[in-house]
Amino acid sequence: MLNGIRIIEVEGLGPGPFAAMLLADMGADVITIHRKGSAITPGMPERSLLDRGKRSIALDLKDPQELEIAKRLIATADALIEGFRPGVMEKLGLGPEDCHQINPKLVYGRMTGWGQQSPLSNTAGHDLNYIALSGALSYASPPGQPPLTPATLVGDIGGGALYLSAGLLAGLLNAQCTGKGTVVDAAIYDGSAHMMNLLMSLRQTGNLSDTRGESLLDGPHWSRTYTCADGGFISVQCLEPKFYGCFLDILGLGDDAEFARQYDQAAWPGLTERLSKIFAEKPRDEWAALFQDTDACVAPVLSPQEALDHRMNTARQTWIDHDETRQAAAAPRFSTYDWHPRSSPKRGEHTDEILNDLPPASSG
Repeated sequence: MLNGIRIIEVEGLGPGPFAAMLLADMGADVITIHRKGSAITPGMPERSLLDRGKRSIALDLKDPQELEIAKRLIATADALIEGFRPGVMEKLGLGPEDCHQINPKLVYGRMTGWGQQSPLSNTAGHDLNYIALSGALSYASPPGQPPLTPATLVGDIGGGALYLSAGLLAGLLNAQCTGKGTVVDAAIYDGSAHMMNLLMSLRQTGNLSDTRGESLLDGPHWSRTYTCADGGFISVQCLEPKFYGCFLDILGLGDDAEFARQYDQAAWPGLTERLSKIFAEKPRDEWAALFQDTDACVAPVLSPQEALDHRMNTARQTWIDHDETRQAAAAPRFSTYDWHPRSSPKRGEHTDEILNDLPPASSG
């Protein structure tokens, strides 16, 4: 889908490499400028899954000659991705103004936690910090428990990488029409707050409370996970009355007067306790089999290994093993583009190839 689009990625932390991987999955020629030496992120492998489908060149951007190579690369690019604190790229001589002098059509993507200009722009932070301050963490976890979300998904990936990717694609379309580049200021703080707008729409009808456990989607007995007899978990979220009715019928509770009070907030705690006892009577997979192929909106909570072995994955091939690494396939899917997994490069693997393809340096 992005054949012919070249993106230069300056090696950074999670959200930036993830956005570049997403664009590489869509067919873009992503060239990562890796630092010479080892990975900059503790715990990351030498050949990161986030680099799949990319080409790698190893450069020391503090070396004037190698910095010049980076500039020549940027001159050939449609977009650039960087994820440093504000001002770092400018100090290297690779800030937006510098790069737009080299390449006026360049879409310059900047990934930060707090944004390029804010009271916290130069303050360190991580996923949980950004979504905590943006409001996106507040409805996570059941009432009475500390808010907890799946690591990196809401902030780094959702509010960060996906918003950076959308911004880059919008910038590329605009550059095609106008001939002018732009700067994409993608802040995890902004993106994770923006993702809250679906929930915020519930506030318009009084169905979103500032108190956790009292809103339409985070308080009811029909919108949560339950522990089963074997320690596994089952998810329930039958919002609409017809799906809730199906759920009750399968459990033999269709004639129970208490459960008929689906939207009665006062009934939720007691009904949650009753369902907790019911689900604790059987192991997870028995419940999954009971609700399978129904409209009750019930599903088992699976690990990635279990998801890989599930019949959904047999049909969709969403989870795959490639290069001895378990990974999720590209998404979304396109009717005119057949994606196949590509390997992650070694650091600097394509240095000679990329240098040989570069146009000659300008004498001026």
